[in-house]
Amino acid sequence: MKLIEAHASNYRNIIDSNPVLIGQTTCLVGKNEAGKSAFLKALEGIRSTDPQFNEYGKVTNYPRRMLSEYETDHSDKEAQVMLTKWKLEPADVTAIAAVFGNEALNGDVVEVRKSYEQTGTTWSIPFVEKAALHHLVTSYRLTDEDCAVLGTVSTTEKAAEALESLSSRTEPQQSLLDAINKFRRKSGYLHTIDILNARTPKFMYFSHYDRMSGELSINKLNDDNRHDRPITSGDRVFLDFLEYAGTTLDDLINTTQFEELNAKCEAAALKITDQIFDYWSQNDELKIKVVLSEGKSGDPAPFNVGPVARARVENSLHGVTVPFSERSAGFIWFFSFLVKFAQIKKSHGNVILLLDEPGLTLHGTAQLDLLRYFYEEIAPHHQVVWSTHSPFMVPPDDLASVRTVEDVVKLDERQRKRSIGTKIRGDVLTTDPQTNFPIFGAMGFEVTQSLIIGKNTLLVEGPSDILYLQAASRALKAAGRSHLSSMWAICPSGGIDKVLPFVRLFYGNKLNIAVLTDFERGQKRKLDDLHKAALLAEDRIILATEIAGKNEADIEDFFDPALFVDLVNKTYGLTGDNELTVEKLDAAAPGTDRLVKKAEAYFRLLPQEFPEFSHFDPSMYLLQNPKVFAGKSKPVQETLKRFEMAFDRIAKFI
Repeated sequence: MKLIEAHASNYRNIIDSNPVLIGQTTCLVGKNEAGKSAFLKALEGIRSTDPQFNEYGKVTNYPRRMLSEYETDHSDKEAQVMLTKWKLEPADVTAIAAVFGNEALNGDVVEVRKSYEQTGTTWSIPFVEKAALHHLVTSYRLTDEDCAVLGTVSTTEKAAEALESLSSRTEPQQSLLDAINKFRRKSGYLHTIDILNARTPKFMYFSHYDRMSGELSINKLNDDNRHDRPITSGDRVFLDFLEYAGTTLDDLINTTQFEELNAKCEAAALKITDQIFDYWSQNDELKIKVVLSEGKSGDPAPFNVGPVARARVENSLHGVTVPFSERSAGFIWFFSFLVKFAQIKKSHGNVILLLDEPGLTLHGTAQLDLLRYFYEEIAPHHQVVWSTHSPFMVPPDDLASVRTVEDVVKLDERQRKRSIGTKIRGDVLTTDPQTNFPIFGAMGFEVTQSLIIGKNTLLVEGPSDILYLQAASRALKAAGRSHLSSMWAICPSGGIDKVLPFVRLFYGNKLNIAVLTDFERGQKRKLDDLHKAALLAEDRIILATEIAGKNEADIEDFFDPALFVDLVNKTYGLTGDNELTVEKLDAAAPGTDRLVKKAEAYFRLLPQEFPEFSHFDPSMYLLQNPKVFAGKSKPVQETLKRFEMAFDRIAKFI
């Protein structure tokens, strides 16, 4: 079974998250306290690998400001926390068909939900009971005379009731009854759920706080277990490591010599360390050692008596070993995660990973290594959902997997702030620029990184320019017209004043650079400075004004006003009295010809529930909805003509 959608509600700061599409990889991007962790924990609660997390705590997790009205709002049944949708894979369908035949299902999507005060889950499956019963009757070779007692019953429960009413049964009748009696409550529907439940992945939740302890007192851990005291997350990860190594707590307690156990721990540590260094580019001179020994009287309690497991990190470059806890937090987290994942996979098999702010303490390049690990090692075998606010953990080449998480605040009629809770969206367009910041950063970083290997670099103002150029180039290419060559790596520079430092920075790389930049009157001196530096020929600096035919222009001014207005309306869903027209656009800021400035002025006139105008939102909408450039209308053709003019200018430098 594969998870395809998750919908959280009534949990912490989530009132209604919106249905969230889940893919093989799903990245949740949002600010601190936006609700990312709440969504992951709500999802984990459906079927956690942690046996202690078997129900949602109503008092702890129901939205606090609404708790006093709980009994009134949910008088007939408990509040639902998570609704998930799963797509049946061929092996799942085959497993059901083996019992109930090929006609027992009339769909391949099942729903699994869970509410407060519920330890199990509630299922909805597309099960055709009549077809399933018919298959059972045929499989056990009941004759027409045998079937007479069944009459018109269509469920296995009713069939069992009818067969049990007989004082004596034929062999086929008894075989059918025996088979039905093995089903939970004699229900074919429930037995189908049991078949699928056994095949459903569990959720492994792992946060950036979960790091393996540097040392473990076996006696204390045993005492905690006997007295049912909670085990710290760090000790639990260490215990996972020992179990992965092939030893148990009882082995550690009862052993009279440590040599065999040390050998197992050493082998396990080496195996996991090898995995790390396939994806750890920070320092490849490190080795993990886990040693079992007796506590010494001079050690601090509880490590001064009984068997103690200690992890140390050896740096062969410096010839020194240090306690595990004294290494960088990022390395400890990476090792701890691999330990937990290896043990969970060993004990639970098919799991879906829920990673809360993974690699938060890792250096940016190490976060990229971790992201690569997700896609190369985890995603081919397991679904993985992770949350982040780091641009390095956002996959720039897989933006379709990104979901934005935002704690949405609205103003009421008295202009007071009111939270409507966490909303999760898949269109990567939010009302909060801070939410989108990691996405912008990821895109900019990805493009900039390409400069290391790309010799042809086109500098533009910002990320939105990149999207506009990509969308226009695709439309022109599809029409057989001049478009932007794939040989160009497009990089956001931040404007004219950033172009000169950029060129100087990469001058020694012998890059082929062209510039397409916005221009306003106040930037004339910056342009003169760029020309005087003589690092770029003047014709390589293409101003938007030259393409748009205006004294001031942004790349948005390549658009015919009518098409630009249509794009803005579609992006922000402007209708009715709020719908933008060319006349309204002109009237909003008559002192400028720049369409962007006019749009910004118009949005300041809209009611406060509308967001500020963003350069990025329309460009992303255009990229996701290329039909905007379809058709032969004059506004579309005039717009494409200007982009084509720019591409022709740029093409001269290849």
